[in-house]
Amino acid sequence: MNAIYIMILKLINIILKLFGKHGGNIIGKIAIKLNKNMLEYFKINCPVIAVTATNGKTSTNNCIAYTLETAGNKVISNKEGNNMETGILSTLIKNSTITGKIKADYITFEVDESYVPKIFKTIRLDTLVILDFFRDQLDRNGEVETLILKINEFLKTYTGNLVLNADDPNVARLGKANENNKNIYYYRVQKYEYATQNMKEAGEGKFCPFCKTRLEYEYYQYSHIGKFHCPKCSYGENQIYKEAQNVDLKERSFDVEGITYKIQDNSIYTIYNYVAVLSVMSLYHIPTEDVVNAFSKFALKNGRLEAIKVNNIPTIINLAKNPTGANVSLRLLKEDEEEKELLFVLNDNIADGFDVSWIWDINFDKLLENKVTRIITAGTRPYDIAIRIKTSGYNSKQIIPCESLETAVQELYKTKTKKYVIANYTALQPTRQAIFKLER
Repeated sequence: MNAIYIMILKLINIILKLFGKHGGNIIGKIAIKLNKNMLEYFKINCPVIAVTATNGKTSTNNCIAYTLETAGNKVISNKEGNNMETGILSTLIKNSTITGKIKADYITFEVDESYVPKIFKTIRLDTLVILDFFRDQLDRNGEVETLILKINEFLKTYTGNLVLNADDPNVARLGKANENNKNIYYYRVQKYEYATQNMKEAGEGKFCPFCKTRLEYEYYQYSHIGKFHCPKCSYGENQIYKEAQNVDLKERSFDVEGITYKIQDNSIYTIYNYVAVLSVMSLYHIPTEDVVNAFSKFALKNGRLEAIKVNNIPTIINLAKNPTGANVSLRLLKEDEEEKELLFVLNDNIADGFDVSWIWDINFDKLLENKVTRIITAGTRPYDIAIRIKTSGYNSKQIIPCESLETAVQELYKTKTKKYVIANYTALQPTRQAIFKLER
């Protein structure tokens, strides 16, 4: 019966393509209605690599897939970012035979944090990469500790490769979930130029999860990400598998084990993601020259630190769906010495979370001092974000709220000044489309 279901679903997928639809989750939704245990049907005989985190899942997963492909491998991946059960199912159905066989050298998935235990209870998992944990969509996910404990429970019986960010205390703690798992690999990034002695943005994980002592930091890279340790029980002192050194955001490069990697991005946030990818490539013995080549060319181009020119005006677009994502984007503005303008688009749709109180954890301080000469706000909550920016001390005469996205984009490009665009989840693609439409 499942073979018939797969045939029907593949036919539906073909029809959707004829109408220009990707069917990211639709195929999976139908599959679950036909058979709620459909995930058990697939036969996978290649390594399965998964990436989970609050921020950075899509770019890291896609970079893993791109690097493996650069090395000549056939890779199946949910590159469009459909990372819940229905999205994973859709990806497998599209790439399987009617008997459920998957023919690939590697499978890579980005997976929503809350779905890791459910999906990999059924599907084999060889390597799990965990990047970071921050507060995100509280009305859907609850507090971050809830997610951490859920994944920790899953990891108690997991013995595959576990690649962890050693500079995030919320992530590093998971290396102790299963004492019998000897396949734990920590990565980190050495102090970069704009690291600080004190936390400058909202952060989590300030106390040791084992003895409850307040953690001590040598430095903060951003939010609570940085070099930490517990003064009482030595938590945080881990053996490091891969470590980035000589981070140079202007040159867009970093070194690992004496090899320089050139990249397309200039954010400390993405450096961590690249080192996670590098750790995975090392575990699977991918040649260094292929990794160097892939890193130098990889660019997501879907609104994640996307650099474009609109009527010859440099524009950088980035997704920010929580305080940390927004703060990382604002760091780019503060580290950029040129004069610039900002468009901030804030929605409160179901996928964004109805609660937008998280904007009060965004650090808008000193934007005027950092040559941000004008800010335009838009989305379903343009006045909320405008008021938040005003309370940070920014001159209200330089804030322009717009109730129409198209009006906001037209207003933004009235000047020739460099542009930065920050948009949350459901706002991102409509904002990109409005910008591209204006250019055309």
